[in-house]
Amino acid sequence: MLGVSRLTNHAIGAWLHGLSGVDQVGCESRAAALGTRSIKTASKAWAIDTAIGMIDLTTLEGSDTPGKVRSLCAKALVPDPLDPSTPRPAAVCVYGDRVGIAREALGDSGIHVAAVATAFPSGRASLPVKLADTRDAVAAGADEIDMVIDRGAFLAGDYATVFNQIAEVKAACRRDEGPDAHLKVILETGELVTYDNVRRASYLAMLAGGDFIKTSTGKISPAATLPVTLIMLEAVRDWRELTGTQVGVKPAGGIRTSKDAIKYLVMVNEVAGEDWLSPEWFRFGASSLLNDLLLQRQKLTTGAYSGSAYVTID
Repeated sequence: MLGVSRLTNHAIGAWLHGLSGVDQVGCESRAAALGTRSIKTASKAWAIDTAIGMIDLTTLEGSDTPGKVRSLCAKALVPDPLDPSTPRPAAVCVYGDRVGIAREALGDSGIHVAAVATAFPSGRASLPVKLADTRDAVAAGADEIDMVIDRGAFLAGDYATVFNQIAEVKAACRRDEGPDAHLKVILETGELVTYDNVRRASYLAMLAGGDFIKTSTGKISPAATLPVTLIMLEAVRDWRELTGTQVGVKPAGGIRTSKDAIKYLVMVNEVAGEDWLSPEWFRFGASSLLNDLLLQRQKLTTGAYSGSAYVTID
């Protein structure tokens, strides 16, 4: 494995382009096949609860008010007021300037506060601005930072710039006291053009120190897809075998139904393995997914479909 000091484009490019290519037909066929798997009722109940516990409940709109963030946090704390046994989401994800509000609202509940940073969603800002954005969010109490890579640099073959920015943002996640913030690296796979680029970007993010690799900002179409997530799961599986370090995966954007979420959980189990079936290593970035999971959970519990009036409108 390459060292993690400042790397040249030649060195890192040679390493990334030495990775095996992705068989597009094989990848898409396997993803489609895994997406058809069905599970029994008891397993479905487990899958729904597991998926709820993996959600980063997200609001990333320019119109986000303090009240909206507090409302989202209240939902995270009590997802279903009629059933206190309902699991809580893993995190609430907001813009950096809303971290303090979320931190106060969530208190010591154990639900993490995640903040998008580094000129999200475009990534088009100078490195000092990206680092200041990150440090501000960490200082405000963010447990996790979701950064975006410079896709322009990556697509131009300037891998060293992408590597060094990730490494410096990782350093900006450190705290003098208390645990460092975890770093999720958003690849924005919808802009990477090819599956080979998705694999290379995944390895680049892990090499630079990312704790998670994340598909998308949710602002670009396509966002998360099963084939792309399959490639990323293979990457983290092989990375652990190579280095002994486990890295998480977060598909985000376009995952709205329980059926969708279960397809991803099946893929996690079949591709990466059971070790990734926990919120520590797999997350869903979503805003509307929780409601559908709650409705399906109510149906399994009561035998009747409650309808959208039985969940809050986000």
